[in-house]
Amino acid sequence: MRQAIRGRWAQGARGWQSRVLARHYQLTARLAAAAGVIGTGLLASITVQAADAYPIKPVSVVVPISTGATVDIVARLFSDRLSQRLGQTFVVQNRPGAGGTIAAQTVAKAPADGYTIMLVNSQHAINPSLYTRLPYDTVHDFAAIMLVAQSPALVVVNPVLGVHTLREFIDLARARPGYINYGSAGIGTATHLAGALFANRAGVELVHVPYKAMSDLTTDVVTGRTQVTFVPTAFLLPHIREGRLLALAVSSAQPLHSPIDVPSAAAAGLPGYDFATWYGFIANAQTPRAILVRLAMEIRHVSALADVRTALAAQGLESRDTELAEFDALIRADLEKIAPLMKSIGAQPE
Repeated sequence: MRQAIRGRWAQGARGWQSRVLARHYQLTARLAAAAGVIGTGLLASITVQAADAYPIKPVSVVVPISTGATVDIVARLFSDRLSQRLGQTFVVQNRPGAGGTIAAQTVAKAPADGYTIMLVNSQHAINPSLYTRLPYDTVHDFAAIMLVAQSPALVVVNPVLGVHTLREFIDLARARPGYINYGSAGIGTATHLAGALFANRAGVELVHVPYKAMSDLTTDVVTGRTQVTFVPTAFLLPHIREGRLLALAVSSAQPLHSPIDVPSAAAAGLPGYDFATWYGFIANAQTPRAILVRLAMEIRHVSALADVRTALAAQGLESRDTELAEFDALIRADLEKIAPLMKSIGAQPE
Protein backbone atom coordinates (compact mmCIF):
# COMPACT_ATOMS: atom_id res chain seq x y z
CA MET A 1 0.00 0.00 0.00
CA ARG A 2 2.76 2.40 0.96
CA GLN A 3 4.71 1.51 -2.19
CA ALA A 4 1.65 2.21 -4.34
CA ILE A 5 1.14 5.59 -2.64
CA ARG A 6 4.83 6.45 -3.10
CA GLY A 7 4.60 5.44 -6.79
CA ARG A 8 1.58 7.66 -7.40
CA TRP A 9 3.25 10.50 -5.50
CA ALA A 10 6.42 10.14 -7.62
CA GLN A 11 4.43 10.18 -10.85
CA GLY A 12 2.56 13.25 -9.71
CA ALA A 13 5.80 14.96 -8.73
CA ARG A 14 7.37 14.28 -12.10
CA GLY A 15 4.32 15.59 -13.88
CA TRP A 16 4.32 18.70 -11.67
CA GLN A 17 8.02 19.26 -12.38
CA SER A 18 7.46 18.93 -16.12
CA ARG A 19 4.63 21.46 -16.06
CA VAL A 20 6.65 23.90 -13.99
CA LEU A 21 9.66 23.53 -16.30
CA ALA A 22 7.57 24.10 -19.41
CA ARG A 23 5.95 27.16 -17.85
CA HIS A 24 9.40 28.42 -16.86
CA TYR A 25 10.64 28.38 -20.45
CA GLN A 26 7.47 30.06 -21.73
CA LEU A 27 7.62 32.86 -19.13
CA THR A 28 11.36 33.37 -19.59
CA ALA A 29 10.97 33.93 -23.31
CA ARG A 30 7.88 36.16 -22.98
CA LEU A 31 9.29 38.36 -20.22
CA ALA A 32 12.62 38.80 -21.93
CA ALA A 33 10.94 39.67 -25.22
CA ALA A 34 8.68 42.22 -23.51
CA ALA A 35 11.66 43.88 -21.93
CA GLY A 36 13.46 43.98 -25.27
CA VAL A 37 16.54 42.33 -23.88
CA ILE A 38 16.64 39.07 -25.79
CA GLY A 39 19.73 38.99 -27.92
CA THR A 40 20.87 36.20 -30.18
CA GLY A 41 22.99 34.67 -27.45
CA LEU A 42 20.21 34.59 -24.85
CA LEU A 43 17.71 33.14 -27.32
CA ALA A 44 20.19 30.43 -28.25
CA SER A 45 20.79 29.69 -24.56
CA ILE A 46 17.06 29.31 -23.87
CA THR A 47 16.64 27.04 -26.90
CA VAL A 48 19.55 24.83 -25.89
CA GLN A 49 18.18 24.53 -22.33
CA ALA A 50 14.79 23.55 -23.73
CA ALA A 51 16.43 20.95 -25.98
CA ASP A 52 18.36 19.52 -23.02
CA ALA A 53 15.09 19.15 -21.09
CA TYR A 54 13.18 17.79 -24.12
CA PRO A 55 10.80 16.03 -23.99
CA ILE A 56 8.78 17.21 -21.00
CA LYS A 57 5.47 15.84 -22.32
CA PRO A 58 4.27 13.13 -24.74
CA VAL A 59 5.36 13.38 -28.38
CA SER A 60 2.95 12.65 -31.24
CA VAL A 61 4.40 10.56 -34.07
CA VAL A 62 2.11 11.02 -37.06
CA VAL A 63 1.92 8.14 -39.54
CA PRO A 64 0.37 8.72 -42.99
CA ILE A 65 -1.11 5.24 -43.34
CA SER A 66 -3.22 2.71 -41.45
CA THR A 67 -1.93 0.31 -38.81
CA GLY A 68 -0.06 -2.77 -39.95
CA ALA A 69 1.71 -1.21 -42.93
CA THR A 70 5.51 -1.05 -43.00
CA VAL A 71 5.53 2.68 -42.20
CA ASP A 72 3.38 2.01 -39.14
CA ILE A 73 5.56 -0.89 -38.01
CA VAL A 74 8.73 1.22 -38.25
CA ALA A 75 7.07 4.14 -36.45
CA ARG A 76 5.94 1.93 -33.56
CA LEU A 77 9.35 0.26 -33.31
CA PHE A 78 11.15 3.59 -32.93
CA SER A 79 8.42 5.18 -30.80
CA ASP A 80 8.60 2.33 -28.30
CA ARG A 81 12.38 2.60 -27.95
CA LEU A 82 12.33 6.41 -27.77
CA SER A 83 9.72 6.23 -25.01
CA GLN A 84 11.95 3.87 -23.04
CA ARG A 85 15.03 5.99 -23.63
CA LEU A 86 13.59 9.43 -22.90
CA GLY A 87 10.99 8.68 -20.24
CA GLN A 88 8.12 10.27 -22.17
CA THR A 89 5.57 8.52 -24.34
CA PHE A 90 5.96 8.76 -28.11
CA VAL A 91 2.39 8.19 -29.28
CA VAL A 92 1.76 6.92 -32.83
CA GLN A 93 -1.17 8.65 -34.50
CA ASN A 94 -2.38 7.11 -37.75
CA ARG A 95 -3.82 9.69 -40.15
CA PRO A 96 -4.31 7.87 -43.48
CA GLY A 97 -5.76 9.44 -46.60
CA ALA A 98 -4.89 11.30 -49.80
CA GLY A 99 -1.55 9.56 -50.20
CA GLY A 100 -0.21 10.92 -46.92
CA THR A 101 -1.05 14.56 -47.58
CA ILE A 102 -3.57 14.71 -44.72
CA ALA A 103 -0.94 13.60 -42.23
CA ALA A 104 1.69 15.95 -43.67
CA GLN A 105 -0.69 18.90 -43.43
CA THR A 106 -1.23 18.06 -39.76
CA VAL A 107 2.50 18.30 -39.09
CA ALA A 108 2.98 21.42 -41.21
CA LYS A 109 0.34 23.25 -39.15
CA ALA A 110 1.30 21.83 -35.75
CA PRO A 111 3.22 23.93 -33.20
CA ALA A 112 6.92 23.92 -34.11
CA ASP A 113 8.08 22.66 -30.73
CA GLY A 114 9.20 19.10 -31.46
CA TYR A 115 6.11 17.51 -29.93
CA THR A 116 4.58 16.60 -33.31
CA ILE A 117 6.85 14.71 -35.68
CA MET A 118 6.12 12.38 -38.58
CA LEU A 119 7.48 9.20 -40.07
CA VAL A 120 7.29 9.47 -43.85
CA ASN A 121 8.32 7.23 -46.71
CA SER A 122 9.17 7.94 -50.34
CA GLN A 123 5.56 8.94 -51.01
CA HIS A 124 6.37 12.26 -49.31
CA ALA A 125 8.69 13.10 -52.23
CA ILE A 126 6.28 11.70 -54.84
CA ASN A 127 3.22 13.73 -53.86
CA PRO A 128 4.43 17.13 -55.19
CA SER A 129 4.60 15.58 -58.67
CA LEU A 130 1.29 13.75 -58.28
CA TYR A 131 -0.96 16.47 -56.86
CA THR A 132 -1.27 19.82 -58.62
CA ARG A 133 -1.97 21.62 -55.34
CA LEU A 134 -0.84 20.57 -51.89
CA PRO A 135 -1.86 22.27 -48.63
CA TYR A 136 1.82 22.65 -47.76
CA ASP A 137 5.24 23.14 -49.35
CA THR A 138 7.25 19.92 -49.23
CA VAL A 139 10.58 21.75 -49.30
CA HIS A 140 9.94 24.76 -47.09
CA ASP A 141 7.39 23.53 -44.52
CA PHE A 142 9.34 20.56 -43.17
CA ALA A 143 12.69 19.89 -41.57
CA ALA A 144 14.34 16.51 -42.07
CA ILE A 145 15.40 14.75 -38.87
CA MET A 146 16.71 11.32 -39.84
CA LEU A 147 16.45 8.65 -42.50
CA VAL A 148 16.20 5.36 -40.59
CA ALA A 149 15.61 2.66 -43.21
CA GLN A 150 15.16 1.89 -46.86
CA SER A 151 14.08 -1.03 -48.96
CA PRO A 152 14.88 -1.57 -52.64
CA ALA A 153 12.11 -2.93 -54.84
CA LEU A 154 11.92 -6.60 -55.72
CA VAL A 155 10.92 -7.65 -59.22
CA VAL A 156 8.43 -10.39 -58.32
CA VAL A 157 6.68 -12.64 -60.85
CA ASN A 158 4.24 -15.50 -60.71
CA PRO A 159 5.89 -18.76 -61.82
CA VAL A 160 3.09 -19.38 -64.35
CA LEU A 161 4.67 -16.64 -66.47
CA GLY A 162 7.33 -19.22 -67.32
CA VAL A 163 10.43 -17.08 -66.69
CA HIS A 164 13.19 -17.84 -64.22
CA THR A 165 15.58 -14.91 -64.64
CA LEU A 166 15.28 -11.17 -65.12
CA ARG A 167 16.80 -11.49 -68.59
CA GLU A 168 14.12 -13.99 -69.59
CA PHE A 169 11.42 -11.69 -68.22
CA ILE A 170 12.72 -8.70 -70.21
CA ASP A 171 12.96 -10.78 -73.38
CA LEU A 172 9.36 -11.96 -72.96
CA ALA A 173 8.11 -8.41 -72.31
CA ARG A 174 9.90 -7.13 -75.42
CA ALA A 175 8.53 -9.95 -77.55
CA ARG A 176 4.97 -9.40 -76.34
CA PRO A 177 4.42 -5.67 -75.63
CA GLY A 178 1.30 -4.95 -73.58
CA TYR A 179 0.90 -8.64 -72.69
CA ILE A 180 2.20 -8.49 -69.11
CA ASN A 181 0.26 -6.76 -66.32
CA TYR A 182 2.06 -5.29 -63.32
CA GLY A 183 0.24 -4.42 -60.13
CA SER A 184 0.87 -1.55 -57.74
CA ALA A 185 -0.55 -0.16 -54.51
CA GLY A 186 -2.18 2.66 -56.50
CA ILE A 187 -1.51 5.41 -59.01
CA GLY A 188 1.48 7.53 -58.07
CA THR A 189 2.69 5.21 -55.32
CA ALA A 190 6.27 4.00 -54.95
CA THR A 191 5.26 0.58 -56.30
CA HIS A 192 3.79 2.28 -59.39
CA LEU A 193 6.94 4.31 -60.01
CA ALA A 194 9.21 1.31 -59.40
CA GLY A 195 7.41 -0.50 -62.22
CA ALA A 196 7.34 2.55 -64.49
CA LEU A 197 11.07 3.10 -64.02
CA PHE A 198 11.74 -0.56 -64.75
CA ALA A 199 9.75 -0.39 -68.00
CA ASN A 200 11.60 2.78 -68.94
CA ARG A 201 15.04 1.32 -68.29
CA ALA A 202 14.27 -2.06 -69.90
CA GLY A 203 12.52 -0.55 -72.92
CA VAL A 204 9.40 -2.68 -72.47
CA GLU A 205 5.66 -2.02 -72.44
CA LEU A 206 3.88 -3.25 -69.30
CA VAL A 207 0.21 -2.67 -68.44
CA HIS A 208 -0.19 -0.94 -65.08
CA VAL A 209 -2.96 -2.25 -62.80
CA PRO A 210 -3.43 -0.07 -59.68
CA TYR A 211 -4.98 -1.60 -56.56
CA LYS A 212 -6.66 0.12 -53.64
CA ALA A 213 -5.55 -2.52 -51.13
CA MET A 214 -2.30 -4.48 -50.90
CA SER A 215 -4.30 -7.56 -49.91
CA ASP A 216 -6.06 -7.50 -53.30
CA LEU A 217 -2.76 -7.01 -55.12
CA THR A 218 -1.22 -9.92 -53.23
CA THR A 219 -4.16 -12.19 -54.06
CA ASP A 220 -4.00 -11.39 -57.77
CA VAL A 221 -0.23 -11.81 -58.04
CA VAL A 222 -0.30 -15.12 -56.15
CA THR A 223 -3.14 -16.46 -58.33
CA GLY A 224 -1.50 -15.21 -61.54
CA ARG A 225 -4.21 -12.76 -62.54
CA THR A 226 -1.52 -10.08 -62.35
CA GLN A 227 1.82 -11.47 -63.44
CA VAL A 228 4.39 -9.13 -61.90
CA THR A 229 4.81 -6.47 -59.26
CA PHE A 230 7.63 -4.25 -57.97
CA VAL A 231 7.43 -4.04 -54.20
CA PRO A 232 9.62 -3.67 -51.08
CA THR A 233 10.92 -7.00 -49.81
CA ALA A 234 8.59 -7.42 -46.84
CA PHE A 235 5.37 -7.17 -48.85
CA LEU A 236 5.46 -10.65 -50.42
CA LEU A 237 8.23 -12.35 -48.47
CA PRO A 238 6.18 -15.33 -47.15
CA HIS A 239 4.92 -16.17 -50.67
CA ILE A 240 8.46 -15.95 -52.08
CA ARG A 241 9.86 -18.20 -49.37
CA GLU A 242 7.12 -20.77 -49.97
CA GLY A 243 7.70 -20.78 -53.74
CA ARG A 244 4.36 -19.31 -54.79
CA LEU A 245 6.18 -16.28 -56.22
CA LEU A 246 9.66 -15.77 -57.68
CA ALA A 247 11.93 -12.79 -56.96
CA LEU A 248 14.00 -12.15 -60.10
CA ALA A 249 16.10 -9.17 -58.98
CA VAL A 250 16.42 -6.34 -56.51
CA SER A 251 16.51 -2.71 -57.67
CA SER A 252 19.81 -1.77 -56.10
CA ALA A 253 23.48 -1.80 -57.01
CA GLN A 254 24.12 -4.56 -54.48
CA PRO A 255 22.46 -7.99 -54.28
CA LEU A 256 20.12 -8.80 -51.42
CA HIS A 257 21.31 -11.42 -48.91
CA SER A 258 18.84 -10.96 -46.09
CA PRO A 259 16.12 -12.02 -45.49
CA ILE A 260 16.43 -13.80 -48.87
CA ASP A 261 19.11 -14.02 -51.57
CA VAL A 262 18.26 -12.02 -54.71
CA PRO A 263 20.69 -10.75 -57.38
CA SER A 264 20.98 -7.06 -58.19
CA ALA A 265 19.20 -5.81 -61.30
CA ALA A 266 22.57 -4.89 -62.82
CA ALA A 267 23.95 -8.38 -62.32
CA ALA A 268 20.72 -9.93 -63.58
CA GLY A 269 20.71 -7.95 -66.83
CA LEU A 270 19.39 -4.43 -66.25
CA PRO A 271 22.12 -1.92 -65.30
CA GLY A 272 20.91 1.45 -64.06
CA TYR A 273 17.71 0.22 -62.43
CA ASP A 274 17.98 1.75 -58.97
CA PHE A 275 14.87 2.42 -56.91
CA ALA A 276 14.23 2.23 -53.17
CA THR A 277 11.46 3.09 -50.74
CA TRP A 278 12.88 5.00 -47.80
CA TYR A 279 11.57 5.77 -44.30
CA GLY A 280 12.50 8.75 -42.15
CA PHE A 281 11.40 11.26 -39.53
CA ILE A 282 10.53 14.89 -40.29
CA ALA A 283 9.14 17.84 -38.31
CA ASN A 284 7.72 21.30 -38.81
CA ALA A 285 10.36 23.46 -40.51
CA GLN A 286 10.25 26.06 -37.73
CA THR A 287 11.21 23.57 -35.02
CA PRO A 288 14.26 24.92 -33.13
CA ARG A 289 17.50 23.55 -34.52
CA ALA A 290 18.64 22.38 -31.08
CA ILE A 291 15.55 20.17 -30.71
CA LEU A 292 16.02 18.71 -34.21
CA VAL A 293 19.62 17.89 -33.31
CA ARG A 294 18.49 16.29 -30.03
CA LEU A 295 15.87 14.20 -31.84
CA ALA A 296 18.39 13.09 -34.46
CA MET A 297 20.85 12.07 -31.75
CA GLU A 298 18.23 10.02 -29.88
CA ILE A 299 16.88 8.38 -33.03
CA ARG A 300 20.44 7.50 -34.06
CA HIS A 301 20.98 5.78 -30.68
CA VAL A 302 17.79 3.76 -31.20
CA SER A 303 18.74 2.90 -34.77
CA ALA A 304 22.03 1.44 -33.54
CA LEU A 305 20.33 -1.04 -31.18
CA ALA A 306 20.85 -4.63 -32.27
CA ASP A 307 17.22 -5.62 -31.73
CA VAL A 308 16.02 -2.65 -33.78
CA ARG A 309 18.29 -3.58 -36.69
CA THR A 310 17.10 -7.19 -36.44
CA ALA A 311 13.46 -6.07 -36.46
CA LEU A 312 14.06 -3.88 -39.52
CA ALA A 313 15.86 -6.70 -41.34
CA ALA A 314 12.89 -8.99 -40.64
CA GLN A 315 10.78 -6.48 -42.57
CA GLY A 316 13.22 -6.52 -45.46
CA LEU A 317 14.55 -3.07 -44.52
CA GLU A 318 18.14 -1.88 -44.49
CA SER A 319 19.07 0.34 -41.52
CA ARG A 320 20.17 3.89 -42.29
CA ASP A 321 21.21 6.85 -40.13
CA THR A 322 21.33 9.77 -42.56
CA GLU A 323 20.39 12.87 -40.59
CA LEU A 324 19.39 16.53 -40.82
CA ALA A 325 20.89 18.39 -43.82
CA GLU A 326 22.03 15.18 -45.54
CA PHE A 327 18.56 13.63 -45.28
CA ASP A 328 17.01 16.90 -46.44
CA ALA A 329 19.28 16.81 -49.51
CA LEU A 330 18.17 13.24 -50.24
CA ILE A 331 14.51 14.31 -50.19
CA ARG A 332 15.21 17.21 -52.55
CA ALA A 333 17.15 14.93 -54.90
CA ASP A 334 14.20 12.52 -54.98
CA LEU A 335 11.84 15.38 -55.80
CA GLU A 336 13.97 16.25 -58.83
CA LYS A 337 14.33 12.62 -59.95
CA ILE A 338 10.64 11.75 -59.62
CA ALA A 339 9.17 14.81 -61.36
CA PRO A 340 10.21 13.90 -64.94
CA LEU A 341 9.27 10.24 -64.43
CA MET A 342 5.81 11.21 -63.18
CA LYS A 343 5.37 13.57 -66.14
CA SER A 344 6.37 10.87 -68.61
CA ILE A 345 3.71 8.43 -67.35
CA GLY A 346 1.05 11.13 -66.93
CA ALA A 347 -0.08 9.87 -63.51
CA GLN A 348 -3.14 11.53 -62.02
CA PRO A 349 -4.39 10.98 -58.44
CA GLU A 350 -7.30 8.57 -58.09
